[in-house]
Amino acid sequence: MDRKDSFWKNLMDNKALKRRIYDIIFESDTPSGKAFDVALMVFIVLSILLVIVESIRGMPESVTPCLRVMEYVFTFFFTLEYLLRLYCSPNPRKYALSFFGIVDLLATLPLYVSWVFGPARYLLIVRTFRLIRVFRIFKLFNFLSEGNLLLRSLAASSRKLIVFFLFVLIMVIALGTLMYMVEGQEPHTPFTDIPTSIYWAVVTMTTVGYGDIAPLTTLGRFLAAIVMLLGYTIIAVPTGIVSATMVEENRKKTLRHCPNCGRSGHGDQADYCQFCGAELEIQQDK
Repeated sequence: MDRKDSFWKNLMDNKALKRRIYDIIFESDTPSGKAFDVALMVFIVLSILLVIVESIRGMPESVTPCLRVMEYVFTFFFTLEYLLRLYCSPNPRKYALSFFGIVDLLATLPLYVSWVFGPARYLLIVRTFRLIRVFRIFKLFNFLSEGNLLLRSLAASSRKLIVFFLFVLIMVIALGTLMYMVEGQEPHTPFTDIPTSIYWAVVTMTTVGYGDIAPLTTLGRFLAAIVMLLGYTIIAVPTGIVSATMVEENRKKTLRHCPNCGRSGHGDQADYCQFCGAELEIQQDK
């Protein structure tokens, strides 16, 4: 028992081993680190394809055991990888609670949960989020600034969007109720109740138009035409709100000038120039 405890203690205190594993798993600049990351991407893609193939009905029964074995192999690999990340991380708690840490954990759990609840194994599709690491592997983080611009624009326009969607919600409830009043009393009407009528109003106003529910009376068709026209005018509103905010956010970015080198294009939250390191100042509108 003492020898076993000593083995685990030496393993947990082996800084050289932790550093070697850390360089392979967390670093992508070294040949071994990049090779590991590329292999990880291949495993992720294959495991996602495996989940998709498993969901296809009519697959030969002889293929099922092979797919199941592959699923166990992938899950074992991802579980071992997650445990190694915890082992070699300088701050395991920080990694475990980070976005990638949570996604890495969720990528391993569904198969184990499926032993109790079978359909849960299809949640393995969450491994798709792990493909975000491709930005780190191929040095594409500069492109993420555009994503940050979109996220900032959505956050800045969130109040306007909430007000807009509340207005649309009120409209679909009112129009659905009105359509029920017009069509609800007709024989063989598909507008059997107000919730169904509201569903029709949502589908029609968003221009989806499944066609599963349609008015029968002339007045009902006239009301449906009005809802369709409203949909075309309303659907562009949130796009316009976000677009205007994105223009404003981008304008703020161009106002950030460096007093030392004179270059612009800094984020509005930046305190120092990304080119020369000098302290930034905000240029006011003229």
